[in-house]
Amino acid sequence: MFTLEIVSDFVCPWCFIGTRRLAAAVDRIRLERPDFKLRKHWRPFFLNPDTPPEGEPYLPFLEKKFGSREKVEALFARVREAGRAWGIDYAFEKIRFRANTLKAHRLIHRVQTVDPDAAKIEALVERLYVAQFQRGEHVGDAAVLTACAVDCGYDGPTIAGYLASNQDEDIVRQEAAAVQALGINQVPTFILPGGQIIVGAEDPVLLADAILKTMSVA
Repeated sequence: MFTLEIVSDFVCPWCFIGTRRLAAAVDRIRLERPDFKLRKHWRPFFLNPDTPPEGEPYLPFLEKKFGSREKVEALFARVREAGRAWGIDYAFEKIRFRANTLKAHRLIHRVQTVDPDAAKIEALVERLYVAQFQRGEHVGDAAVLTACAVDCGYDGPTIAGYLASNQDEDIVRQEAAAVQALGINQVPTFILPGGQIIVGAEDPVLLADAILKTMSVA
C-alpha cells in the first residue's frame, strides 16, 4: 500500500482540481502497475488563517485581496477554464461566505481516525469541495458539514455532537503548524514516502512519474 499525504484546504479551488488530477495519475500508474493501491491521508492547511470563526462575506474579501472586482472575475475565469478540463463546473457566483475551515478539517481528522473507510473519506472530501464550489454552501457551518457527512454515510447525530464540541481543535491546529514547519505554504501539496514534496495541482504525468519512481526505490 502506497501512502500519499495530501495537504489541502476546502476553500482552495486548485485543491479541487488537484483531486481530479491525482485520480488521473492513479489511472496512469495502474496501466503499468495494475495492482497499485493508494492510501490517501489528508492533512490540514489554512489558506486564510485569519478568517473569523463565523466566516465573512466572500466577494468583498477577494476584492480587497486582489485589488478589484475585475481582477477577481479574471481569476474566476482562469479557474473555471482549468476546472472544465477535469469535469468541474465552478459556481463562484453562489458563494456568499469566506468560510473558516477549522471544523471541516476537524471532521476529516475524525473520520480518518475513528472510521477510516477510504471510500467514505474520499466521498466526503469530494462532497465538501462540491459544497464550497458548486453549491455555494457554507463549509464553515456545522449543520452544513453534518449534512455533507450524512450524504456520505456517516451518522448525523454523532457528527453533529462532535462538531458542536471543541474536540481535536488543538490537534488539527498543531497538524497545520507541522505542515508549515515543513516549508509548505501553498496547496495542494503532495508528500510522498521519503519526504519528497510536490507542490501544486500538477500534471497527472508528473505525479504518476514521481510515485512510480518512489516505488522503484522503496
